[in-house]
Amino acid sequence: MNKINQETLAVKRAEQLFDRRRRTVGLFGGPLLALLVFFTPIDGLTLEAHKLLSIMVLVAIWWITEPVSIPVTSLIGPTLAVMTGVVPVSMAFAAFANPMIFLFMGGFILAKAMMTHGIDKRFAYWLLSRSWVGSNPRRIFLAIGLAAALCSGWISNTATAAMMFPICLGLLASIKEMFAASGRNIDLYDYKYATGLMLMTAYACSIGGVLTPIGTPPNLIMLGFLDQMCDIHVSFFEWMTWGVIAMILYFIIAYVVLARMFPADVTKIEGAEQFIHDKLRELGHWTRAQKNTVICFGVSVILWILPGFLSIALGSTSPVLKMYNRLFPEAVAAMLGALLLFLLPVNFKKREFTLTWKDARDGIEWGTLILFGGGLAMGGMMYKTGLSKWVGDSIIAMMGGEPSAIAMVAIFSIMALLLSELTSHTAATNMIGPLAITAAISAGINPVPVSVAIALSASLGFMLPVSTPPNAIVYASGYIPITKMIRTGVYIDVIGIACVTIPLCIYFVSWIIG
Repeated sequence: MNKINQETLAVKRAEQLFDRRRRTVGLFGGPLLALLVFFTPIDGLTLEAHKLLSIMVLVAIWWITEPVSIPVTSLIGPTLAVMTGVVPVSMAFAAFANPMIFLFMGGFILAKAMMTHGIDKRFAYWLLSRSWVGSNPRRIFLAIGLAAALCSGWISNTATAAMMFPICLGLLASIKEMFAASGRNIDLYDYKYATGLMLMTAYACSIGGVLTPIGTPPNLIMLGFLDQMCDIHVSFFEWMTWGVIAMILYFIIAYVVLARMFPADVTKIEGAEQFIHDKLRELGHWTRAQKNTVICFGVSVILWILPGFLSIALGSTSPVLKMYNRLFPEAVAAMLGALLLFLLPVNFKKREFTLTWKDARDGIEWGTLILFGGGLAMGGMMYKTGLSKWVGDSIIAMMGGEPSAIAMVAIFSIMALLLSELTSHTAATNMIGPLAITAAISAGINPVPVSVAIALSASLGFMLPVSTPPNAIVYASGYIPITKMIRTGVYIDVIGIACVTIPLCIYFVSWIIG
């Protein structure tokens, strides 16, 4: 155990040193490189586009190196664009009121209510208490992953990991007690199954994010770019038609890889079943607040998926469907469910309602909303100034003039994956998204498969603790040596890109969109 702790401390010190140097290089290198780009003559760019290109260089470098927080950098870009005369202020900040922002905000508020009233824990313990799970370690392994993946499709990946983490610790404590009772003392920090269980928790949280548009920021970012830059609207239901398949395939890959690399050496975990049932019993009966939360969540989900069924039943050109989409777009559906939380009473005499603004305010990830708005703002300005066309034509020229859809999806998927391993997957998507869409348009390729590929690939950050918050949470437990996280992450990343992302986006998405 001491050896493990020393290795963990050494890795943390190395990470801290690397982060310090990265931030210092970015702090001074970003502005210098931006000025160099501005004073370098570039044919084919207007003055406004040239100035915006230099601003984007600064923003991209600061997003990657993080000398200041990523949301702050997201505000710097539009601010500099106004100060340098690229666009007027009304256009620079219009993206921060994009309907996608309110779709995310409504999702955050609903997720906060679910966490505040324990709906997420109730679901997780319910799933783990099913008779098919029992005390079998492989089935527990599977159930933990399923609970994490299904929860993270609707609430924050970070919150899901934080919720599942103590459940895993309790199960591992049961394993240690079982071995102690049989006279065998084990070190959980060097126990393969413990490592696999923790990795499964982290990876499943990221995998589940691809299920819905609100599951993880890259999904909505790419949908926002498609809507803003191409006037292509992908509905909640349409996303889920391929999100479900992607999640299932990614989950199968992760489960098979982890189960083979970190198998259990017992066929039964004594005490695990009792531990889960005790935790479920502690939750007690359903409260009024929990019932209200489920009602509000159900309202939003029904409103999100109903257009898909109306389209199937009545046709995509039906006047009923058009009226529905006009009255209940995804953002309104999210906000309606969220606002009901403040109106449905828990105790009307005391004027207590399902959720208070204080709780909701703490649950909204304001930094993510600002980052989202900043990314949409930069993408919109690229389109307005003509920079996007220049970038798209330049990328196509570098790819030989007529790249295939397979090449486009493969290249941008790998770019999104590699960048998301090193920095925030939200920032990575903001950087690569506009470039990929403009390149696809310049090549005459449907931008939807490329966009979805980027969103899916950005969720495959499995190699390093810094790649995603769920990775960092489980790595802090000490049960996961960094070498094992890198090794398993490489396997799942490569298989996921090759067997899921590229084929799914090229064939299935193209077939759905037509």
